[in-house]
Amino acid sequence: MERKLFTALQPESGARLNDSLSKQGFRRSQNVLYRPSCAECAACLSARIRVEDFELSKSHRRVLKRNADLVAEATSPWASEDQYDLFRQYLDLRHSDGGMADMDIFEFAAMIEETPVKSRVVEYRSGDRETRRETRPLQAVCLTDILDDGLSMVYSFYTPEREKDSLGTWIILDHIRMAKAAGLPYVYLGYWVPGSQKMGYKARFPALEVFFQGRWQKMREPDDFAAATKPTLTDPIAEQVSRIALPELRPVKF
Repeated sequence: MERKLFTALQPESGARLNDSLSKQGFRRSQNVLYRPSCAECAACLSARIRVEDFELSKSHRRVLKRNADLVAEATSPWASEDQYDLFRQYLDLRHSDGGMADMDIFEFAAMIEETPVKSRVVEYRSGDRETRRETRPLQAVCLTDILDDGLSMVYSFYTPEREKDSLGTWIILDHIRMAKAAGLPYVYLGYWVPGSQKMGYKARFPALEVFFQGRWQKMREPDDFAAATKPTLTDPIAEQVSRIALPELRPVKF
């Protein structure tokens, strides 16, 4: 049975809590932070890339070349109809049986806009930057949180027409570029599951580390974390909660 630890984010303390718990394997969804805590396994491992140690591989250089026509533009977290149209195309191709399959435009807007932390929507459009924005086709989108130690990729999606261009990988590469330019040490990728084919591309990034057994560990071989799927490694929920370090939150003055 799926089980999660979660806490609500409040406007006055959301940023500090998001910064702190992201370092401990939590992820944000709207105004909630959560971390999987299933009784039978600990396979959902939060993953992040060490920006300073990252080096482009030959395949990464090919991905950059194939997508050289794309221009990134970071905007405030505000949903649009063309974003939702692209989101629907992406779900229909890749996640038609997933939990988001029935998400309507109002739920999509809530996913983008309900954020008590510093977030940006990064749009990727093809064409010349000098050309009017509305005439350049939207190719990919990423909802990104700005943490005190990195960029957290909350959710990304892209056009199915460019599936062979490895846009998912390209979005990560571009976030590494942005984090490096901003002097931020990490790019948080979300969860990685040992043995999952859909998530296997994350393990192919150099300088990757995962949050396992209460600490960040370098990824050398994906098989090193296969034991995470075993129920014997799952600590009781009370022990997991007791080890969570919370930031010092100052009371709100009225």
